[in-house]
Amino acid sequence: MAPRSFWKGYLKLSLVNCAVSMVPATTESEKVRFHTLNRATENRVVSRYVDSVTGREVDEDDEVKGFQRGEDEYVMLEDDEIDAVALESARTIDIETFIPKDSIEWIWYDTPHYLTPSDKVGEEAFAVIREAMATKGVVGIARLVMYRRERAVMLEPRGNGIVLWTLRYGDEVRDPNEYFKAIGPQKSESDYMQLMEKFIEARSTPWDPSIVDDPVQDRILDMIAAKKKGKSKKKTAPKAESKGPSNIINIMEALKKSLEASKKK
Repeated sequence: MAPRSFWKGYLKLSLVNCAVSMVPATTESEKVRFHTLNRATENRVVSRYVDSVTGREVDEDDEVKGFQRGEDEYVMLEDDEIDAVALESARTIDIETFIPKDSIEWIWYDTPHYLTPSDKVGEEAFAVIREAMATKGVVGIARLVMYRRERAVMLEPRGNGIVLWTLRYGDEVRDPNEYFKAIGPQKSESDYMQLMEKFIEARSTPWDPSIVDDPVQDRILDMIAAKKKGKSKKKTAPKAESKGPSNIINIMEALKKSLEASKKK
């Protein structure tokens, strides 16, 4: 069953607008989660805030947010002070500009959401905006208050709907040149490249979501099911020793062996 929308508002482009709904495109509801228990009583352990100096528990009314500006020196901010500078939560996604789809790098993408028309009346306007972007090969950029902060968002046509990505702030993405500038511009020999290309071709396969399955979670679920049946599995398969790659001097020989192994598979 499709999850309920967590945001409802309007999608607007100039004089064209329609009612829309939005839900997160990803979920962690299937992830295995654990509670910390008291082994003796099997009751849940509750965490509480305590004063780091006195060790005494702090009442909820006495908890306040603080910004550190020096050693043991903080500026305290009340919740109403923070709320006062928060932007008004506009319920309209007003597309301000369009950019070529491939001009924004993936590293700026933050969190994806599915955007859909929330009623039959708005489906035509929604489709016009979506198809126009798809035809031109562009994505729309707008600003929207989400998760209590104003964020730049990107709207990308996908199938019959639109994927809305929140974009990272400018100070959240590190400059890659600071990390890659020390790597020399060494060019590979053509023979090496030909063998590597063949190796990549032999290992290429169509995308399938099963590639990113979580085998550890599957094993944990099996263990939980066994414990429910009273068949406790305390013994686990021994982990294979992880050996780092050896320093192979002959790259050509290594590539040939890798290619032969891939062909056999």
